[in-house]
Amino acid sequence: MNFAPLQQAQAFLDQHPHIEMFELFILDANGVPRGKLLHRDELLAVYESGRPLPSTILGLTLNGDDVEHSGLVWETGDIDCRAYPLAGSLVPMPWRRMPTAAVQVSMHPTEGLPASVADPRHLLARVIEGLNTDGFYPVMACELEFYLLDTQRDTAGRPRPALDADGGRPRNTQVYGLRELEQIEPFLADLYAACKQQGIPARTAISEYAPGQVEITLEHGDALLAMDQAVRYKRLVKGVAHQHGMQACFMAKPFADLAGTGMHLHISLADARGHNLYASDDKAGTPLLRQSVGGLLACLLDSLLLFCPNANSYRRFQANSYAPLAATWGVDNRTVSLRVPGGPAHSRHIEHRICGADANPYLAAAAVLAAVHRGIREGIAPGAPVQGNGYAQADERLPTDWLTSLDALQGSAWAREAFGQDFLKVYLAVKREEYRQFMAEVGEQDWRWYLTQA
Repeated sequence: MNFAPLQQAQAFLDQHPHIEMFELFILDANGVPRGKLLHRDELLAVYESGRPLPSTILGLTLNGDDVEHSGLVWETGDIDCRAYPLAGSLVPMPWRRMPTAAVQVSMHPTEGLPASVADPRHLLARVIEGLNTDGFYPVMACELEFYLLDTQRDTAGRPRPALDADGGRPRNTQVYGLRELEQIEPFLADLYAACKQQGIPARTAISEYAPGQVEITLEHGDALLAMDQAVRYKRLVKGVAHQHGMQACFMAKPFADLAGTGMHLHISLADARGHNLYASDDKAGTPLLRQSVGGLLACLLDSLLLFCPNANSYRRFQANSYAPLAATWGVDNRTVSLRVPGGPAHSRHIEHRICGADANPYLAAAAVLAAVHRGIREGIAPGAPVQGNGYAQADERLPTDWLTSLDALQGSAWAREAFGQDFLKVYLAVKREEYRQFMAEVGEQDWRWYLTQA
């Protein structure tokens, strides 16, 4: 585990004498950052001997409730588990009113027990280590879509797009619209500046398929570092949006009649010298790439819960929505789940288009890479790539309900081998409890459907 040396913290304190507060955070299974706010004089001790965090911090529901069956509550007495800072994660948070910096921590493999078994970053690191052992070094990049919303709801209590720079509210879909980007230029300027200050390689900005929807791509690189950057980028986007009086929303399907928000993962494998093992003049890639696709297709249902972790995630799957519906692949085709983009031979890679923006980047990447590894080990052939409209050619569609994905992950022998029984015990307990709570809640839709008709 790449924990940070004390010298990094000392150098940061010397360079930023005005920063008084430090936000220490760890990412839980739902992708929610949780932690503590520390004073300046507490920082060095965190680097020297870690910081104790309760075991329950990595076994909470999305709403922050303890999950008894996770094994991290009563059985452990909510024991303190020591977490240590990650190298390169100590960065200023320029959008905060009070001079503040953030530092990301992860559980120590032994001092962090029992919570370390549930640390999502540990899972990804283990999967990557397995690939490295076989001579494969995964390279990844992340594309995250999000909505910029008004902090005030409409008169019916529904979310709505934020006001643009001219004081109007975007109403039309202007995909790739440049005026739409110009209208959020103050936000984008501060966002890119904050990304630069935090060392996050933000690149192309795109106006997406709905009013107020934006996508910014991140540069590719080492898989673990790329997901670290995706995690910190989401926090940064939310913070800068809040500074501008807006809410950045990564919910998979915030509006029934508008496009959902996705997280596209780009994957390739390099050798020890950094050469792309997928590189090929053939647009369908090398045999290794096609075996990787075969593994991804074979493991899709078993790992779907890690790509689509919430009840709302499944509302995103609709025909002709650019959200995939089936275990399909194709070359330069956006109607399939796994796309091999065009471009020069050296850039050949796989674009995984299934995840919602609500997925935990660490867990999604771990599931992708574990499936890639299986495809290579077993030499799984993916079949012929889809030509034309992948929606129309989908024989077996992905499940569009949360419970089916829960059951598929729980019953998967491959997942137990790839992710470990200890991790799955905690993760499935959390998602089962969320499912129970979600289904028990009575709200506006129930009243509208059943109050007078049942």
